[in-house]
Amino acid sequence: MFNSLTVAVAGAGFIGPVHVEGIRRLGIRVKGLLGKDLAESQSACKQLNLDHPYGSYEELLADDEIDAVHLAVPNVLHYSMVKKALAAGKHVMCEKPLAMTSKEGAELLELAKNSNLKCGVNYNLRFYPINLEVKDRLAAADTRIFAVTGSYMQDWLLYDTDYNWRVLAEQGGALRAVSDIGTHWLDLVHFLTGLEAEAVLADLTTVHKQRKRPIGEVSSFTNDAEKEQATETIDVTTDDCASILFKFRGGARGQLFVSQISAGHKNQLKYDIATQQAAYEWNSERPNELLIGKRGEANQLLMKDPGLMTGTAAPYVNYPGGHNEGFPDTFKQCFRAFYNDILGNTPAGESLYASFEDGHRELVLCDAILESHEKQGWVAL
Repeated sequence: MFNSLTVAVAGAGFIGPVHVEGIRRLGIRVKGLLGKDLAESQSACKQLNLDHPYGSYEELLADDEIDAVHLAVPNVLHYSMVKKALAAGKHVMCEKPLAMTSKEGAELLELAKNSNLKCGVNYNLRFYPINLEVKDRLAAADTRIFAVTGSYMQDWLLYDTDYNWRVLAEQGGALRAVSDIGTHWLDLVHFLTGLEAEAVLADLTTVHKQRKRPIGEVSSFTNDAEKEQATETIDVTTDDCASILFKFRGGARGQLFVSQISAGHKNQLKYDIATQQAAYEWNSERPNELLIGKRGEANQLLMKDPGLMTGTAAPYVNYPGGHNEGFPDTFKQCFRAFYNDILGNTPAGESLYASFEDGHRELVLCDAILESHEKQGWVAL
């Protein structure tokens, strides 16, 4: 029934076209796209073979054919654009973070609860099949979780000549590395384990307190050869890396290192979940493998294989064993869960995609992390 739906995407940068591809792979019609102006909308629609370049967000929302809106725009725009979409009666899939502050997130959560609309946040990493398998294994084992450790590391902002709107607090928020990629880890760990943080201790570092901004905007993950030569020096206050400790309800402990300045790590999220029975270790740069650590027997390496995944993961494994599924597939599968919910194909309380409640939880955590750094001490949630 997906072909009964029509969708529009706001955002023509790095992630907007990824949304377009993921939606289309489900057989859902993407009517058009909104860029920062009509010229960018027209250019993006021509490149992506979309019918309608929107000249404004108001025009997009006034389009009666549109059932849902995907927001792939800078963080500072999320709050206002979500509010307008809900007021226009459109379902919303918003890029993370949900908003700039937990106060904004709380308001959006309340608006979503009072609507008859489906609202999601694109924490797509949930939908690697291995992660869905880990979620099932932890639930089935009903075992005590001792600790969760991990990291999310990139290198695309390693040099002081690396620039993107995300480094600006007024565009992306007071937190950057933590908010931009760290929240993926936070969401994934909660999704897999159900653990709730009750206190955090954080240390944030801005390695490059000044960066050289190219004259003219640049896209995310731009190659060195594509950068403008003329630059201006700007002050930066957002975090390049962070170390965070967690106390979880029930006694489990956690540790996270986040970095956008770690050479050679292109886009690597790792977790190690230590339980009474086994430890589960996963690396997003090898997403089809799960290392299962054992005490009294040989460790195991589970390769993604639909023949071995019969639970939650089964509907979200679309290729045979040995045929890797990666980053673009997680968008398709996240959107599959979202649109199945819109069409009423999901049993109540069993939605797998991140809700606005999940998005708000990450904002509350980010507020506590920032407060902890400023106070240089533990902050309770």
